[in-house]
Amino acid sequence: MTALTTLAERFRPGAPGQKRRGLTYPKALLLVAGALFLLSLVRVITEENSLTATDQWVSAMTFAVPIGLAGLGGLWAERSGVINIGLEGMMMLGLFAAGWIGWQHGPWAAVAAGIVGGALGGLVHALATVTFGVDHIVSGVAINILALGVVQFLAKQWFGNEGSAAAEAGGNDKQSPPMDRIEPFSVPGLSDWLGDLAGQRWFLVSDAAGVLRALVHNVSWLTVLAVLLFVGTYLLLWRTSFGLRLRSCGENPQATESLGVNVYLYKYVALIVSGALAGLGGAYLAVLIRMYQDGQTGGRGYLGLATMIFGNWRPGGVAAGAGLFGFMDALQTRGGGAVVHATLLLFALVLLGLAVWQYLRGRRVVAAALAGTAVLLWAWYQATDTMPLELVTASPYLTTLLVLTLFAQRLRTPRAVGKPYRRGQDT
Repeated sequence: MTALTTLAERFRPGAPGQKRRGLTYPKALLLVAGALFLLSLVRVITEENSLTATDQWVSAMTFAVPIGLAGLGGLWAERSGVINIGLEGMMMLGLFAAGWIGWQHGPWAAVAAGIVGGALGGLVHALATVTFGVDHIVSGVAINILALGVVQFLAKQWFGNEGSAAAEAGGNDKQSPPMDRIEPFSVPGLSDWLGDLAGQRWFLVSDAAGVLRALVHNVSWLTVLAVLLFVGTYLLLWRTSFGLRLRSCGENPQATESLGVNVYLYKYVALIVSGALAGLGGAYLAVLIRMYQDGQTGGRGYLGLATMIFGNWRPGGVAAGAGLFGFMDALQTRGGGAVVHATLLLFALVLLGLAVWQYLRGRRVVAAALAGTAVLLWAWYQATDTMPLELVTASPYLTTLLVLTLFAQRLRTPRAVGKPYRRGQDT
């Protein structure tokens, strides 16, 4: 048995002495079915049909993709042992690069430019943290501040300069000229059939049809690309020797170094890929509205970090977290106070289910706290008819806090994440 195989046995889930964590496929399918049942039940009780409408879920996927790409970028960085707080700044760089190139050469060139812009941000972070040993948090915050200043300065110089080609094409110091659109696609036949089924308003069946139709109706090609990147990340990091070496850099870099692995190189690769994924998220936003716009990232890089933590540093978990936050973002954007108000009942039912589960596991104090919170949310729902505008706007971020609070005890961070590493030094 080689040394690398020995290391693999240590980090392989389910290895001797380790308790297997994570969801099996039957459990995951059961959770999805349960969530869909709760959505159907809440839709019937509240009569808010938009909860399972296709347009609502198309918007949810639209909002989820940039958050998920940022979270996937954070996963690559932290699996190699480097904290990447700078995802927001790398998204800004990708957003600006996409807007700059897109109006001149088209949307697909904008996508490529966004990837390059984000990758440059990841390279700067790697240079600071890996080569010079700068604190990861300090470097990430500096990148966020620097990126904001750089894109605003360049926007004034390149888009807002009077008499320039960009200004004559509709640009200014806050936005780039518009670019062409990437047309979405629908699956013929299947999309119409699911739409007809959703229109029947049958309990559960029509709700499932409405949600599933979002997967085959007005789908962006960049959404398909994002799905492929999630699948590819899982296969590359968990099914190849390259992925094993990269993940071992985030668990025990000294042991990995002793096996002849160039830890610095793997950290550089991980951070460049991390920045490229965040930059792709920024490019997605630019292509979505067909231009760069100042402040368009809107904190999605930070939400991406939250999805990474919620997802326990696994691609599937990141995708689920991005879907949840995208759904809440779409609710507050499309539905307004009445629809977000309906989610109070949804969260109350979810917390009640979690309370029962914790009680059956013998955690009675936690179960009581969850049940109490569920009762408070139910009382809030009964006492009001809508949500204040301020809370509607903040609902995605409040959901983030609630989810991270509930799942904090089940997290398992990479052991060496955030710790300084110098070649040849012991722990």
